[in-house]
Amino acid sequence: MLSPCPNATGQEAAIAAQYPEVDRVQAAPHFWPFLLWGNTAAGWDWRDRGVVLFLGGDQIYPVLIGRRLGYRTVIYAEWFANWRRWVDAFGVMNSTLVDQTPAAYRDRFQVVGDLMADVPGPAVAVDGVAQQLGLTPETPLIGLLPGSKRAKLTQGVPLLLAVADYVADRAPQTRFVIPVAPTLALETLATYADPQQNPLVSILAGPGVTLVQPSDPHHLPYLKTTQGTQIFLWQPFPAHGVTRRCALCLTTVGANTAELGALGVPMVVLLPTQQLDAMNAWDGVLGLLVNLPLVGRPLNRLINLAFFAYIRRSGKRFAWPNIWAGREIVPELLGRLTAQEIGDRVLQYLAQPEALATMRRELQQVRGTPGAADNLAKLVLAVAEPD
Repeated sequence: MLSPCPNATGQEAAIAAQYPEVDRVQAAPHFWPFLLWGNTAAGWDWRDRGVVLFLGGDQIYPVLIGRRLGYRTVIYAEWFANWRRWVDAFGVMNSTLVDQTPAAYRDRFQVVGDLMADVPGPAVAVDGVAQQLGLTPETPLIGLLPGSKRAKLTQGVPLLLAVADYVADRAPQTRFVIPVAPTLALETLATYADPQQNPLVSILAGPGVTLVQPSDPHHLPYLKTTQGTQIFLWQPFPAHGVTRRCALCLTTVGANTAELGALGVPMVVLLPTQQLDAMNAWDGVLGLLVNLPLVGRPLNRLINLAFFAYIRRSGKRFAWPNIWAGREIVPELLGRLTAQEIGDRVLQYLAQPEALATMRRELQQVRGTPGAADNLAKLVLAVAEPD
């Protein structure tokens, strides 16, 4: 059951329905009627007993749904745990939340581990990826992750394409791939490199591109820049196979950094400030204010100006591996970034494989212990059948 989210694309229900483990899905637009009246859009039937398992969003939702259905509730929590009095059990990422919890509620907490560390293991067909991309063991592959939402794609696509041109000009043997978000059509992705549709292309000196879709289904589609650089477009989802094969990934902030960190893939995290209204995923009161008509966009720009000034002074970290470690494992580049600045950093890493190996090793050390999914499942069963 999907709840409303300001960062949603609207295609989450269709994606969730593709998983064979999911029996039925209700999309976010039907959430409030269910919460208010107890009726799903499709008229679902309900068992007399059950568990509401929370995996993300506002933690009040599972409490209300549990009360509506008469079910017990289990919340998976990483950084905070609310409504402790009304929740039957919390499966938490580490002991930090347990230590912060009043003694009266600690018996409801169990450390299950990091769900992000339970991504598919080495069984992913990395060799098949190399074959599809035409890679040899010596070919460096750079992953480009510009994001999946308009605000990030607007600056991420032209900037990363310019970086690809810069690196390819100096290291022609390098190959590039974009793991395309499942919510993004290839034609839509290409529009973000079109100066007629994206004004930041000229500001970021992004190259023009042509979307090439080969007739042979065994060949991957790709973007071809005016310089001739090919950026392959990888559409299978999840894209763990191709990201594992990357020597280095260039990524925006967000969940991408957690996923790459869990996979142990070296990365450079980019926070370009050329478009200050790109970061508009604020929560709470700020989230309401920056989404107001007319005043929301300029207000968001002012908030971001103040925010970026603050993080420059404070040294705040945004990449999840750096947050987990409490120090910088992967570099975070903040400011009016240029293709040359980023490209030089990429070339430096490609010339120093030992630095990439160190980053990969440190990522593997902080990503958490696998097994969280099994532990959380056992906790759900224990709550469902307490006797």
